[in-house]
Amino acid sequence: MSVTASASPPTPSPAVTPASVRWLDQFATFRAVLWRDLFVTGRELGAFFAQVFLQPLFMLLIFGKVLKDLGYASDDFANVLLPGVIALNAFLIGLENTALPMVMDFSFTREIEDRLLAPMAVPLVAFEKIVFGAIRGLVAGIVLIPIGMLMLGVTWPLSTVIQVLGVLVIGALVGAAMGLTFGTLVPPHRIQIMFTVTLTPLMFTGATQFPLRALDSLPWFQVICAINPLTYVSEATRSLVAPPGVESVPLWLDLLVLAGVFVLFTTVGIRGFMRRAMD
Repeated sequence: MSVTASASPPTPSPAVTPASVRWLDQFATFRAVLWRDLFVTGRELGAFFAQVFLQPLFMLLIFGKVLKDLGYASDDFANVLLPGVIALNAFLIGLENTALPMVMDFSFTREIEDRLLAPMAVPLVAFEKIVFGAIRGLVAGIVLIPIGMLMLGVTWPLSTVIQVLGVLVIGALVGAAMGLTFGTLVPPHRIQIMFTVTLTPLMFTGATQFPLRALDSLPWFQVICAINPLTYVSEATRSLVAPPGVESVPLWLDLLVLAGVFVLFTTVGIRGFMRRAMD
């Protein structure tokens, strides 16, 4: 009497749920849209670098070089100025390169309609705009580092490079999140007024030319600067590279404030984006 061994059933492979497939497809679309925006930037490098370099180079030239040579600024001022201007460049380029395309896409070119037809959730379309603006802001900050060092004769320890890049990433993301909020909530015909009213105060109250803690004798102005998110990008960058004699806001506090600001403006900006997309 022969006994036949029963074959054990095959082990089932882990099933891929429809939800996970949907998110994988949306992530693939997100990468494709982001790559397209980066490719277009590569074809417009001349205009992009003109936007990136002109304003900060003149600021470094006048405040860091001319005033120092004339004796109105000390030699140590360059160590305070350069981190602030680099933070300013990453932050503002991220803001401008998110806000202005938002206005153009929703009111003039209507290019946003093609994005909304892509197989990607509407909030993800908005977040792609933040990431793209932040990448441009990060590039704007990075390219200014060697130029500013050569112009002002400043050197930074190599051990701080990765940390500085991390701070610039966060600063560019915060600027881009604010740009998404401005670009979706401000009416198109008032966007130029918005930039005129907001950019100058942002630039000169963002602790780019001075440490925040040096304003103890001007408490009213110190409070104004403490409200500006750019202040914490400048202070975080400065805390990593400035000489020991320069007092800065602790890095952990800078990052905590920037994280809160990013979450706030990303939430408000995505809601504004979804409201405009439904119009």
